[in-house]
Amino acid sequence: RPLLDALERGFCSVEADIFLVGDELLVGHSRLELRKGRTLQKLYLDPLSQLAKKHGGRVYPNGPTLMLLVDIKTDGPKVYAKLREVLAKYREMLSRVENGQVHENAVQIVISGDRPRDEIVADAIRYVGIDGRLSDLDSKDPSHLLPLISDRWTAHFRWRGEGEFPQSERDKLASIVRRSHAAGRRVRFWATPENPAVWKELDKAGVDHINTDKLDQLREFLT
Repeated sequence: RPLLDALERGFCSVEADIFLVGDELLVGHSRLELRKGRTLQKLYLDPLSQLAKKHGGRVYPNGPTLMLLVDIKTDGPKVYAKLREVLAKYREMLSRVENGQVHENAVQIVISGDRPRDEIVADAIRYVGIDGRLSDLDSKDPSHLLPLISDRWTAHFRWRGEGEFPQSERDKLASIVRRSHAAGRRVRFWATPENPAVWKELDKAGVDHINTDKLDQLREFLT
C-alpha cells in the first residue's frame, strides 16, 4: 500500500513504476512483482481521485498539488499511448496544459524512466510533464513541460553521508539547485544514501524531493 503509506505520513510526492501488460498498466518495480489487478488506476489514480473529491479539489484539505511520478520501465511510446487514454478519464483531478494554458489541480503527473518526449510534446491536451536530468539544466523547455530535474546521486557525488560533506560537492549541489530553481524546476536525486546526514545536506541545499523507502524515519527527520 505504497500510496496510502505515504499519504498517512503527509508526503506530497509519490512514485509508481508501470508496465503495459495486455491492456492494463500494472504497477511493480520489475516484471516479477506484477500481479493482475494491481493497476495504476486501482492503486493510485482512483484513491487520489476520491480524496480530491472529498477535499474540494485537493488530496489534502487545503493542501498543495501532489506530484505523482510515473516511471515507465520499458516501451515508452507504447505505454504512454495507453497512459494518455487512462489519464483523460481523470481530467478533473489532474493538472494539465491546454492551448498553452496551465491548469493546476490536485495531482501533477511527471513521467520518468523511458520518457517518450516527442509524443508528450505533441499532445494538444497534456496531462504530464517530463522528469529531466542534470543534462537538462540549461534546457529552454518551459517548466510546465520539464518541471523536475532528477538524477542518480552516486553518478555525480562521491559522498555517502560519512565524514564531512566535501566543500566542492556542497558547492556543486548548491549550483544544481540554484540553476534548477531559476528555471522554475524542482530537484530530486535517487539512489541517495538513506541516512539523516545526507537528508540534512539535501534539505539545507534546498533540494525539493528526498527519495526514501524509510517513510517513518524521514517524516521524523522533517518534522
